[in-house]
Amino acid sequence: MLKTVQLFEKLAERYDAWYDSDIGKVAFPIEVNCLRPLLFGLTRPWLEIGAGTGRFAQALGVEVGIDPAFRPLQLARQRQVFAVQAFGENLPFRDSTFGAVLIVVTLCFADDPLSLLREVNRVLRDDGALVLGMVFADSPWGEFYMRKAELGHPFYSAAHFLTRHQTQNLLLQAGFKIVAAKSALRQPPSEENLLPEIPSDGDHQDAGFVAWKAVKVGECSVRF
Repeated sequence: MLKTVQLFEKLAERYDAWYDSDIGKVAFPIEVNCLRPLLFGLTRPWLEIGAGTGRFAQALGVEVGIDPAFRPLQLARQRQVFAVQAFGENLPFRDSTFGAVLIVVTLCFADDPLSLLREVNRVLRDDGALVLGMVFADSPWGEFYMRKAELGHPFYSAAHFLTRHQTQNLLLQAGFKIVAAKSALRQPPSEENLLPEIPSDGDHQDAGFVAWKAVKVGECSVRF
């Protein structure tokens, strides 16, 4: 994790610039629109783990963001996010503080994703929900990014992409169940010809970006 933190400290501006690139200008709104419906109606305040430079928190109205890298948080604060330097595996918040916890791709950078999800369970209200945005290893886009990692891409090389099955098992072990899903980026991977897209309901195997809504076990019936 230390090397990953140092990477994002050093390349914070490069990471943030992706959102204003040709692909970022198309992909980012698609991903935001995939996540937003799953957050709708959840009690505030909301927390994002791995908030980075605050792009998703700002777009989705998440008030609090944590990240272990300090430089990205400086940019997040400029976007009016209450940014706290911390690790997801050791959240500096009391039990049952948040009505929603957002995690976008961050699990693949965590040293201990199970501990992180257990911390989410601890700080989440009983009537709250975890909204998880994932690029799965067993998806076309996951395979595309892993090929870029093999070629030395700095950010993808630091990621440990998880499969759907691995992620489902982690959620189960941490005391969560999936109750809703949205899918996006159902077009072939490309950084040159990406087209605007409306997210689909459900978890589709061809999707490059999948959002899951998960609640604590026992809180409501499964609709996934």
